[in-house]
Amino acid sequence: MTMPKNHVETMDELHQTGMNLRRQVLGADYVDSSVANANDFMAAFQDITTKFCWGYGWGGGGLGESPNLDRKTRSMLNLAMLTALNRGPELKLHVKGAVNNGVSVDEIKAILLQATVYCGIPAGLDAFKTANEALKELGKVPK
Repeated sequence: MTMPKNHVETMDELHQTGMNLRRQVLGADYVDSSVANANDFMAAFQDITTKFCWGYGWGGGGLGESPNLDRKTRSMLNLAMLTALNRGPELKLHVKGAVNNGVSVDEIKAILLQATVYCGIPAGLDAFKTANEALKELGKVPK
């Protein structure tokens, strides 16, 4: 959803934008299951993730997705950051999302190599193993 530059999204708009983007990038089944399985404790996390990570961050902070970063670029950045943070389960999820957003296997490999140089071999090794597993599940690399 593209908004005028001076538009400030309401919390409801951020939530709707966030849910739409989450479903498109990560898959509706995954997102709907995460929301449906959230108990009272986890519901707060689902809400902040939907509104701020997806609605505000991925949605362009009220600026719309364009002309700032497109989904492919956002996915590429996420892969590098999740490698740096050594967040395997999130990396696996976002490798699949990156493929949905048009990031090729060769681009994923290049991103992880770049991140390995800056983040270190242990983080890079974990990232490669995690990405390889995700890509196998998608049928993008040989088992």
